[in-house]
Amino acid sequence: MKSSNSPILAPSILAADHAELCRGLQAVAEAHNSWVHLDIMDGHFVPNLSFGPGTVQALRQRDGQLFFDTHLMLSRPDQYIEAFTDAGSQQITIHIEPEYDVAGTLRDIKQRGLKCGLALNPGTEAAAVKDLLPLVDLVLVMTVWPGFGGQSFIEDTLPKMQQLSQWRTEKNYHFRLEVDGGINLETGRRCFEAGADTFVAGTAFFKADDSDAFRREFESF
Repeated sequence: MKSSNSPILAPSILAADHAELCRGLQAVAEAHNSWVHLDIMDGHFVPNLSFGPGTVQALRQRDGQLFFDTHLMLSRPDQYIEAFTDAGSQQITIHIEPEYDVAGTLRDIKQRGLKCGLALNPGTEAAAVKDLLPLVDLVLVMTVWPGFGGQSFIEDTLPKMQQLSQWRTEKNYHFRLEVDGGINLETGRRCFEAGADTFVAGTAFFKADDSDAFRREFESF
């Protein structure tokens, strides 16, 4: 069931050259994207470390136009909402899997004037977030296990997108349905057909011969 939301590509800065993150951010902007995706990893909830609020703030100072879509892959995201808000995030997505006050954290994000999102790992059923859907602006379906870029798309995540899209239609929710992991033009289109409307692409975006054309392909789904 296709979304009524217009498709958006959100290139992941994690796939850029980490010694030249500002150039990566510039490449995202020069390809006329409106969003950039910021993956924050703590080395505990996921087996990798990325960067923290200081880096997000430095990137925000270099670009005031891009929408900062910040994905917290942390065991205790509730402890970092203020820091990432102050750093310039405009949307913060948290995971359902760790043990903390998920609903309270979503409300905290909203009360700070940001959009809030809820993410599910590949092994987490859609039912885990069903009761929280009225609170969110975005649901992120991880289509690989989070931690490292360049992984292959997991086919079994497509029915989850379809279920979330069905609930969105039935309940007249308006959250965006985002996908992240192994996303290229082929897998992105399949996710779009399953109801996704927001596409995180890292490796595929930064390796594209024409990144502006790559964006246009997604936005024409």
